[in-house]
Amino acid sequence: MGTVFSFDIRDRPTPAIHRALAQAVRHLHRVDAVFSTYRADSHISRLDRGEIRLADCPPEVHEVLSLCAQAIHDCDGYFSVVPAGLLDPSGLVKGWATEAASQLLYEAGARNTCVNGGGDLQLRGRTAGCAPWRVGIAHPLRPGTLATVVTAHDDLAIATSGTAERGAHILDPHTGTPVTAYASLTVVGPRLTMTDTYATAAVARGHGARDWLEGLDGYEALAILPDGRQWRTSGFGKYGS
Repeated sequence: MGTVFSFDIRDRPTPAIHRALAQAVRHLHRVDAVFSTYRADSHISRLDRGEIRLADCPPEVHEVLSLCAQAIHDCDGYFSVVPAGLLDPSGLVKGWATEAASQLLYEAGARNTCVNGGGDLQLRGRTAGCAPWRVGIAHPLRPGTLATVVTAHDDLAIATSGTAERGAHILDPHTGTPVTAYASLTVVGPRLTMTDTYATAAVARGHGARDWLEGLDGYEALAILPDGRQWRTSGFGKYGS
C-alpha cells in the first residue's frame, strides 16, 4: 500500500499471538495484492480496466465496495470510490486492512495492542497495567512539535488526513478539484475503517467539515488550517487538549 505498518503488542507472548501476527502480516500483503492501484495485476486495477468482473474478484472486494457505498451515503457524496475517475477505494482500504489486522491479534488473545498503518492507528486495551495509550499528533506546520496528545481510555482509532504530508491529494468529488482547506484533520472514533474514511471525507468537504463531524455520534476531530488556526469538535477534549 506504499506505506509502513507496525505492531506494538503489550501482552505476554504466546504461540497463538505469534501465529496471529504472522497471519496479520500475510493479510496486509494480500490486501496490497488485491487492492493496490499501483499494481497493474491487482484485482482492483484489472476490474477498473474491465478485464474481470466483480464476480471474478475475491470476497473482500465485494465487502470493501459495499462499505464504500455506505460511506458515500453517510458522507453525502464527499467520499468517492472513483476520486480521479478511476476505481480507487484506497480512502477506505487502509483503515479497513489495519482494523482487520488488529482484530486477528485480538481473537488470538492479544488484548493490548497498537496497529499502525501509515500513521493511522487502531488501539486496544492499555500499554502496561492500567496506563492508557498516549498518541502524539504531529503539528503539520511546526516540524518536530506536537499539536496535541490523544489519550485512549478505551479501544480507539485515530486517523489523520490533509495536505501537510502529501500535498493537495484529496479531491472534492462534486467538483473534481483538490481541497486545500486543512493542513491536517485528525478524527478519533471506535474503529479505524470508518474513522479513516471520515477523515478523508471531512477534508474533501472543506470548510463545512466541522458541522458535519459534530453530527457524527462517537467521533471527534481536531483540525489545523494552513494559516495555523485550529478548531476542535465539542467532545474532543476528552481525548486531547
